[in-house]
Amino acid sequence: MSVGFSRADSVTTKRLSFAFATVAVIVFANASALAGDVSMTSWADIVQRVSPAVVSLTTKAGLGSGFVIDSQGHIVTNNHVMGTATEADVRFADGTKLKARLLGRDEETDIALLKVESTKALASVKFENDRRVRVGDFVLAVGNPFGLGGTATAGILSARGRDELASGQFTEYLQLDAPINPGNSGGPTFDTNGRVIGMNTIGRQGTSIGFAIPSSTIQRVVADLIAGRTVSRGYLGVQIAALSDEDAKALGLPNSNGALVTTVIEGSPAEKAGIKRGDVILKINGQAVKDNREASRKIANLGANQTAVFTIWRTNAELKISVTLVQRDSMAQAPEANPQFKQTSMGLALQTITDVTRSDYSFAKDVSGVLIMGIDEESHAGQSSLRPGDRIVGAGTSNVSTLDDVNLAIEQAKSLKRDSLLLFVVSQAGTQSHVSIKLNSK
Repeated sequence: MSVGFSRADSVTTKRLSFAFATVAVIVFANASALAGDVSMTSWADIVQRVSPAVVSLTTKAGLGSGFVIDSQGHIVTNNHVMGTATEADVRFADGTKLKARLLGRDEETDIALLKVESTKALASVKFENDRRVRVGDFVLAVGNPFGLGGTATAGILSARGRDELASGQFTEYLQLDAPINPGNSGGPTFDTNGRVIGMNTIGRQGTSIGFAIPSSTIQRVVADLIAGRTVSRGYLGVQIAALSDEDAKALGLPNSNGALVTTVIEGSPAEKAGIKRGDVILKINGQAVKDNREASRKIANLGANQTAVFTIWRTNAELKISVTLVQRDSMAQAPEANPQFKQTSMGLALQTITDVTRSDYSFAKDVSGVLIMGIDEESHAGQSSLRPGDRIVGAGTSNVSTLDDVNLAIEQAKSLKRDSLLLFVVSQAGTQSHVSIKLNSK
């Protein structure tokens, strides 16, 4: 049995072929439009341009990456790449080796600033506002994974505002799908113009998920460190917690967005302005607050001596309260490198114990507290029994698990006109003790 086509079939076939061709053209055109201006087919030109400013770092803590941000030889990296070290061996893409010294560190954002002295001009990279990069945009990570310098990996910006990380108290991380491996930490994340939008800091081995500190956070912290200042963070003087659905219902709120004030420190800016326990912080300077973590970051990022307007929920009504914040004490300065260290409240360089710290110091998973990284020998702490490597597990009547806990205990002691703070400590050998450390008047 033969099968034939009529003239009508032939015409129909031609029409269908034309229709499919038209659809294909439309789909291709729409795909191109949806993709935006994706004319770039290779990262090679950008990698070639930025690589001279990306360096490999070797410290007592291990290997890492960094990047030169100006012609004066300032290098930015992760604080955890430095560990307790105050200097690093730096290797440039052309093989040049230099010694870098630590200028300052900010453990709370995991940022460290180094400086090298060079007889020749150094290539540097420029920052871009990370907010200009959209989820879905291409990104490039360059660094020193597994000690293999000059490695570039590419992907997209997968998400922003990630704070579910160990050191995320003051940082909303960028999430990338560009592979981030051990040794990549401290290296730059670039946009398609070769500008720095972040710093590679955490990778999830076995996955394509990585995280980067946003450039806006890096620039703010680095500006303080270059100037030799304590990193400026606003202090409100409250302890806050997330709201549960039950909490929100009990307070007459339509949802659980906001931060519940559980404690107001006596003599703090919050108390002076009239904030009370049981208040819910809904907005800060008109920006909505999702939860207590976001509220803490927004408050800290306001800076000292800045006046902010807090939208508060109290007794089934919203009210606005203006508060002038003061400087939050910072205990994360390097005693050997930062001249401002002697002006901190206890003469101690401290670091919150995170998963990274546990790995670096071979701590058990259940070990918590705040690690003493260094001690100013001329301070009262320097004359005490405290030693680097000891852990602070309590301050006053409060348990301690983060730097924020220590800061709150210091502020509470000051508000009560006390000139010292009782610390509960576990030594490296595991013995427990307590010691009173004098606070300075700064």
